[in-house]
Formats: sequence, structure tokens, C-alpha cells
Amino acid sequence: MENLFEVSAEARTDKGKGASRRLRHAGKVPAVIYGADKEPASISVNHNQFIRHLAEEAFYAHILTLSVDGKKEQVVLKDLQRHPANDNKIIHADFLRIDAKHEMTMTVPLHFLNEETAPGVKAGGLASHLMTEIEVACLPANLPEYIEVDLAKLELDDSIHLSELSLPKGVTLTALSHGQEEHLEEGERSSYDQAVVNIHLPRVHAVEEDEADVDAEGEDDATEE
Repeated sequence: MENLFEVSAEARTDKGKGASRRLRHAGKVPAVIYGADKEPASISVNHNQFIRHLAEEAFYAHILTLSVDGKKEQVVLKDLQRHPANDNKIIHADFLRIDAKHEMTMTVPLHFLNEETAPGVKAGGLASHLMTEIEVACLPANLPEYIEVDLAKLELDDSIHLSELSLPKGVTLTALSHGQEEHLEEGERSSYDQAVVNIHLPRVHAVEEDEADVDAEGEDDATEE
């Protein structure tokens, strides 16, 4: 069985747009490895095999084993360029070497739980995912594959903010590490503490309710006359 978190690669010496174009025509993806106080290295990976790796959501926020001509390194996928007209065609990839003793930043996906049973949804509301991923900072050993957002208690016209997320031990949100803003009143949120998800009535439903209120007021005025 193929290990989706181990990527086979080959070292390459040819550089430039022409060399990258030839690699792509040969069914390979030009890529680079950098970080950990080592020189960047140019590599290539098999395009079709790489696509299979990318189909696994956890691949994007997981410690990977990159085997370059048999020599293995621990890395994470730091950047990915897809063809603008074809999402399944990979143009380039960047891999970052990891250092177990140094904190790293990574973007990880959000998993929304209990959405269908949330009180606000049961009351006719619609959950809006304002974010689908967030940037975290942690040591490599603490890197989560995803962060859970539990909507089990979320009421209508309510939101869950970044500061309310339950994070694994050793993990922080980079958006909340900018320091405290001055002159915040009690109960007021920092501008960095953005909403992740909220529940509101669908717009059409809300407009219909407003129109019904207006009609009711008109009937009351007519009755008074």
C-alpha cells in the first residue's frame, strides 16, 4: 500500500523556465526544498503520484518524508502552484525542511462539527463558514492535521471567534499573537479576533419577515383610523 505521507523525488541540476517546461512535458513537477539552515535544493516529483498525495487532506498539514534519490528528509508542503485553468495540473511545489526544536507556522484546515444539530440551524438559520483554514504556530511534533470547530451550542445570530477555538496543547494562532490592542472596552473584541463561523437567517427569509412586520404595522395604522 502506498504511503501517502512519503514522497519520492529526484535531484535536478537544470534550472530555468525551459528546464521546468521540459520536466512538465515529461510528467514531472519541478520543486524545491529549503530551510533548516541548509542550502535550497532543486528536485522533481512524479506528477501523477503527487496528485494522489494531494487528494489526501491531511497531506497539507502533516510531517512528510521526502525521499530524494533514496536520501530521506522530514519536510512539510509549504507552497503549491496549480495551473490557473486546471486545478489538477501542478506547476510547482515548495517543501520546507523541519527542525524538531524550532517552532514553525503552517496553515491547517478547519473541521466544522455538529452543524446540522446546532440550535441556530434548528431555528431556521444557515451556518456560514467565514474561514476554512487558519495559520498556527507550534513545534513540528505538535502540528495538528486540522482544528475542530464545534457548533453544538451555537444559537441563531451568534458566532464563534478565533479566541473561542479549542486548540491542541502547544499550538497557538498566529492571528492572535499580534499583541493586545489598546483602548478596548470590556467585552469588546480585538480586530484580530475574527469570526470563524456564524448562524443567521437566510437573506430571503429575513426579508420576508421584515415585509410581514411592515404589513402588520400598516394594518394596525388602518385599524386606528
